[in-house]
Amino acid sequence: MLFKTPLLDKPAPGWKHDLPGPNEPPSTEPYPPVLTNPPNHIDDVYLELARATIRMRGIGILLTPFMFLLFCMAPTALISYVIDTGNIPPLTPSIFLIIAGAITLWAGMYFWRMDTSAPRDEPIRFNRARRKVYVYRFRHNGLKPFSRSAWGARAEVYDWDNLHAEACSIYGAMGSGGSIQTVTLAVLEPGTHKVVDRFHFAHDIQQGEMYWAMAQLFMQQGPQALPSFPRPPRDWNNEKIRFNLARRLAPKVHWPEAIDLESRSAPSTHG
Repeated sequence: MLFKTPLLDKPAPGWKHDLPGPNEPPSTEPYPPVLTNPPNHIDDVYLELARATIRMRGIGILLTPFMFLLFCMAPTALISYVIDTGNIPPLTPSIFLIIAGAITLWAGMYFWRMDTSAPRDEPIRFNRARRKVYVYRFRHNGLKPFSRSAWGARAEVYDWDNLHAEACSIYGAMGSGGSIQTVTLAVLEPGTHKVVDRFHFAHDIQQGEMYWAMAQLFMQQGPQALPSFPRPPRDWNNEKIRFNLARRLAPKVHWPEAIDLESRSAPSTHG
């Protein structure tokens, strides 16, 4: 058995193994029937893949009313004590109720915003002509659940040659126990193995490896190297959403105009 060690100076949490580099042969062959979503777009210039940092949406909205109900119980209990006894509540129980109320208020707002602030899709575009990767990233800050500036999506641009994919497996608090498997992309300092940024690429290692292989094949050989998909692309902004309130409230994908144009085009041959 071969023992593998992380290639990067700072491997991703739960590192399991490294995937081939951007310009190396893929480690697997994409098999469309097992992939969750077909590409959003394919042409000679760019490939766009769907992406989502949140795997299941709608649970947070269901938890939010329960959390706010618990929040309201703290002041209600203190006020009821004063009315019933005519005395000031004891200090220790009062502090405990205030802290518990603050935690439930934070949790309720955090669950709500995680469900409703994340965009309907967080696509990633691989521009073969420019050798650039454009990522529509959802940013959030759990310490600032009420902040506007700390939450939202923004587009970021990276060099294809500076990306590196890692398969990760973290044991999480799941209903039946088990691991949370993901593939993440690290952004490296040019010419080194030093990580300067890292972001989520795909849920499930098998699917992540196939989507990464698709990106490699497209960037190395072009769209003709990709397999055909039986299903048409999904229109994330205009899909019919009936029962999932979180997805109905989620913002639509809106690329900044300049980046949208750049990510969908080849460099000009003039000038």
